[in-house]
Amino acid sequence: MNWVTRIIEVIVLSSRWLLVPFLLGMMVGLATLLYTFITKGADLLWHVSSAAQNEIIVGILKLVDLSLIANLIVIVICSSYENFVATVDASKHPAWPRGILGLRFADLKQRLLGSIVAIVAVNVLDWFLDIDRSADNQKLIWVVGILIAFAVAMLLLAFSDRLSADANKEQ
Repeated sequence: MNWVTRIIEVIVLSSRWLLVPFLLGMMVGLATLLYTFITKGADLLWHVSSAAQNEIIVGILKLVDLSLIANLIVIVICSSYENFVATVDASKHPAWPRGILGLRFADLKQRLLGSIVAIVAVNVLDWFLDIDRSADNQKLIWVVGILIAFAVAMLLLAFSDRLSADANKEQ
């Protein structure tokens, strides 16, 4: 029966390589975001002389939003690869950013939630700057509520991670 267990173990552990197409797909999504960023940036530059100040600020916020989403995708790609597909020896790659290598699951959760809160905050700022044209109080309440919900979730997650880290130190 030991050989059956070994075969199942090999199959289960080898299934992690099924993540690679997902990671490659996220890289395609990242390239798509880059194209969108370049076109929106060029459009913003093209209309900067005739645009109102609020329109320029909203355009810049949209570029910031795209940048935050791109950062989120890079974090997910790198940490997913290292945590589930193959480990990366940081000593062999001293020039690689330290922030994307060696992320524990708790760190990944914090970064993901932090990025999501930042993305939602940029969208809330976009709403506030464009409030004269789209004064829909019901939607604005939902947008702010979602931001608060994500922020509270991030704080609760950080608190629970700290509690579990302290409990692990005591054992």
